[in-house]
Amino acid sequence: MTRERIDVFALAAELVGVPSVSHEETAIADLVEGRLRDRASGLSITRIANNVIARTDLGHDRRIVLGGHLDTVPVNDNATARIEGDTLYGLGSADMKGGIAVLLALAERASDARFDVSLVFYEAEEVAERFNGLRTLFQDRPELVAGDLAILLEPTAGWAEAGCQGTLHIRAEFDGVRAHSARPWMGENAIHRAAEVLSRLATHQADTVSVDGLEYRESLQVVRIEGGIANNVVPDACSIVVNRRFAPKYSVEEATAQTEALLAGADRIEVLNSSPAGPPNLMNPLVAEFIGTLDLAVRPKLGWTDVARFSAHGIPALNFGSGDPEVAHTQGEFVTREAVEGCYAVLAHFLGVGA
Repeated sequence: MTRERIDVFALAAELVGVPSVSHEETAIADLVEGRLRDRASGLSITRIANNVIARTDLGHDRRIVLGGHLDTVPVNDNATARIEGDTLYGLGSADMKGGIAVLLALAERASDARFDVSLVFYEAEEVAERFNGLRTLFQDRPELVAGDLAILLEPTAGWAEAGCQGTLHIRAEFDGVRAHSARPWMGENAIHRAAEVLSRLATHQADTVSVDGLEYRESLQVVRIEGGIANNVVPDACSIVVNRRFAPKYSVEEATAQTEALLAGADRIEVLNSSPAGPPNLMNPLVAEFIGTLDLAVRPKLGWTDVARFSAHGIPALNFGSGDPEVAHTQGEFVTREAVEGCYAVLAHFLGVGA
C-alpha cells in the first residue's frame, strides 16, 4: 500500500504555532493526542495530564522508546511561526517542535517497525525537575516508558549525543556581624568573608574528563549571590549558589564532595538539588546499532537531559534531534527543513519503516 508522504517541516510549523510555554501544554497535548488517534492506527494511546504515550504491541523482542517534551521556555518576542525559504523561525522550533513533528510522523509508520515502539510526548521539561512529565510517568506508570533503548529528540544538530552531564546546585552561606558602615570595626562583613571562596571559584579550572573516548568538558560557576540589607549597614549574611556540571565518570556523591571541598571556609553548605549524569553506553548493542545505521557522528552531551533519567532506570539512552542546541532558547531560534527531514530519515531507517 502506498502511504501518504508526510511533510514533517510543515507539521513542525503547525506545532510552533501552538503556544506551549511550560505549565501551559494543554492545547498542544490535545493536538498531539487528536492526531495520534486520527492517523496512527494500531497504537494504544494513553493520556495522563498533558503527557501522551502511544505504543505498539506487536510482540517484537525489543522495544524502542522515542521521546520529546511538549513545552517551551517563555516567549521572547518570537511566539509566531515564520517560514523563510526552508527555514522555520519561532519559539520551540529547535527545542523541540521539529523533533515532535518527527515523532508524530513516525507514529503513523510505527506499526510497520521492526521493533515495538513507544512514543512519549511529555510536559514540563523546561522547568523544575519536580514538574517533569517523565518523572511522573516513571513514578506512576513505569511500564509506559520501559524499553531497551530510549532516544530523546533534544536538539543535537543531527549528531548522536551520547550520555549527558550531571548537575548540582550547592548554596554556601557566610556569617558576619551587623554594624554601622561608618564603624565597620564593630562588626564583620559577611560579603568580605566570602571573598576567599569566590576567588578560589573564579580561578578554578574545570576538568575535561574522558568517558568511553568522549571528552566531557565540565563547568563550575557561581550563578547567584545575595548579601546586604542597606547601604549604610555592614552585612551580617552572604550566600552564594554554585552550579556544577560533571562528567558521567562521577556519581552525584563524588561530584558533591569535590565541589564542597572548593567551598571550604563557608559556615554552612547545602545541596539544593542534584541530578545524576547519564553514561554514554556506546558499547550497548542497540546504541552501537543506532549509531552505525548511517555512520552517525558522535559527541558528548554537554548539559543535562532526560537520558540520565532513563539511564537511572536501567534503560540506555541518547539524544538525537533536528534542532541546533546553540540556538535553543534564543530569540532567533530556528530549524531547517533539511534538519527535520534528515532526522526523520535516520530514525525511519533505524526503525525499518521507510521514508
